[in-house]
Amino acid sequence: MANNPAHDIAVVGAGIIGVACALRLARQGLRVVVIDHRPPGHGASFGNAGHLATEQVFPIADVSILKRLPGMLLDPMGPLRLDWRYLPLALPWFTRLLLNLRAQPFDNTVAGLRALNESSLASWQRLLGDIQRSDLLKVDGSLLVYERGESRQAIETLQQRLHQQQVPVDFWQAGAIRDIAPQLSERIQGGLFFPRTGHFIDPYRVVTALVEAAKAAGACFLQQRVVGGRVQDDGVSLHTDHGPISTRRVLIACGAHSAPLTAALTGKRVPLDTERGYHLMLPHETGRLPFPVTSLERKFIMTPMTEGLRLAGTVEFAGLHKPANMQRAWQLHRLSQGLFREDLNAEAATPWMGFRPSLPDSLPVIDQVCEGKVLLAFGHQHLGLTHAAVTAEMLVQLAFPASNPVPDLPSRDRYRLTRF
Repeated sequence: MANNPAHDIAVVGAGIIGVACALRLARQGLRVVVIDHRPPGHGASFGNAGHLATEQVFPIADVSILKRLPGMLLDPMGPLRLDWRYLPLALPWFTRLLLNLRAQPFDNTVAGLRALNESSLASWQRLLGDIQRSDLLKVDGSLLVYERGESRQAIETLQQRLHQQQVPVDFWQAGAIRDIAPQLSERIQGGLFFPRTGHFIDPYRVVTALVEAAKAAGACFLQQRVVGGRVQDDGVSLHTDHGPISTRRVLIACGAHSAPLTAALTGKRVPLDTERGYHLMLPHETGRLPFPVTSLERKFIMTPMTEGLRLAGTVEFAGLHKPANMQRAWQLHRLSQGLFREDLNAEAATPWMGFRPSLPDSLPVIDQVCEGKVLLAFGHQHLGLTHAAVTAEMLVQLAFPASNPVPDLPSRDRYRLTRF
């Protein structure tokens, strides 16, 4: 490798995390290159629910997962699905997951998620404001609704738990919900309103806006596949399918695909798996909802966007290589039936599946190792969009600890690679 690497930092991964970090780093004056085998924003960042989910301070799994395990294995359309053929490979990861459901690790996870969530909205407002694209984010809240009388106790228990975590939340009666979302069904009995949440009107457009700003700041983008690399005395050498790339530092931010490169550069095997998420985009459904609405019983979310209504949710554990089961995406339309006065129009709807990078303690890795030559930002599970802007600010503080500190950023103690 040459004594003068061509780049100050190479960001591996052009999803929302990598692109947000690349923009922040380029604006610090670094020579930044972003490398991905696909165009920017074409992975999980393309198809997420678009929800700025600052209210989601609890991991998706709790002790009830043990009771749900038979259903996870046997119901291919269930909201939490584990492909039984993938079970032998997933067993070590699930064992770690179960260990993290013990009281102390679980509380640590909640504290870590809460710290990131509390900073996420302000970080996004700063990031979009800096590029004059605040219009891409609407901060008008979101709803979690319930339909069955027996669900009232679950809603009240959740509200109490959220109050304990200082998450802003209000209980809304059915009448208040229908006043603001009149197209919802009379079956809705009430719900929780989260005033400090928001949604993006087009998640892919958010990525492209950040890419344009990063390019304007001097970052370049390469469509190449990184197949390996090694840390050297004067930097990092990355091996791609187009040849070697020399850089002083590397940021691994390639989501569910981050483990092999992390192992190659650091020697650390990270227990990273993927929550396969699905969505169904309904292009003829504009104006149905004013903001995201989640169903407690049906366990999916509906987010209004400029291109229609996006139905998203469900978690499937089946690895990176099994073909998508698009019936799970179409199942979202079936789940919506009965939630509205008139059923949603699924004409010309498009299904999608993407890989959410998930670690068994539900916290991301945000760290630097190898004497600062390797930075890490992955494992954000279904909160990648929510945490992208705050992660970018934390990465800048790692790379430039003395420069313009952002107040109230989370401590990175909980997000270190060394916890594994």
